[in-house]
Amino acid sequence: MHPETLVRDHTIYACVMGSRAFGLATEGSDTDRRGVFLAPTPLFWRFEKPPTHVEGPAEEQFGWELERFCELALRANPNILECLHSPLVEYADDTGRELLALREAFLSRRVHGTFTRYAHGQRRKLDADVRTHGAPRWKHAMHLLRLLMSAHDLLRTGTLTIDVGDRRESLLAVKRGEVPWPEVESRMTRLAEEGEEAARRSPLPEEPDRRRVEDFLVRTRRASALRAVQPVPYDEVVQGVVRGGGVGQG
Repeated sequence: MHPETLVRDHTIYACVMGSRAFGLATEGSDTDRRGVFLAPTPLFWRFEKPPTHVEGPAEEQFGWELERFCELALRANPNILECLHSPLVEYADDTGRELLALREAFLSRRVHGTFTRYAHGQRRKLDADVRTHGAPRWKHAMHLLRLLMSAHDLLRTGTLTIDVGDRRESLLAVKRGEVPWPEVESRMTRLAEEGEEAARRSPLPEEPDRRRVEDFLVRTRRASALRAVQPVPYDEVVQGVVRGGGVGQG
């Protein structure tokens, strides 16, 4: 099965991300689309496994296979968690809606470490730009500020909200280079410090609900397998295995 076919025929969830989801779109902003597809279970019975992700087929489109998506979300990957909380959902079937209903199961205090590491990496790049060119890439500076705000709010409230709301204009001023770099640095440092304090008092659990997510994944894989099984004598054995009975069990 071609990767494009997996995206076209087996997507369970699709959304818009990037500036449009963040409430920071301006004229000419791209439309970044992200999605989750469910590879049919029989594809995993082959030596060659289905892809964990697919780029395309449209421009600015990227999708993950459900299991890979869940793995990354359990690790508190910032991009994946934000994808689950996009306010611009374009498509969700029954399985996709169940995935969305699991959003809180993926959230934990792990977000502090993952968001912080990502922010540190972006900050080093901005500092390198300042040393080399005398100024940062202002668009990247804006998005780092947005990420730090989002992480702080998530740790403080336990809720991930990615639309910047009334912070839009102050962030766009950074993107336009209207805010001096020392002031932007000060904001970043303050948000990082506030994030440390919020992490110590966060209502989020220490760990994500891995068992709940795994139960969802197993049920989804089993349902996919049963849909693929044909009602012939040989396949009755396969159905028994898929349902958890095992070979040779009554």
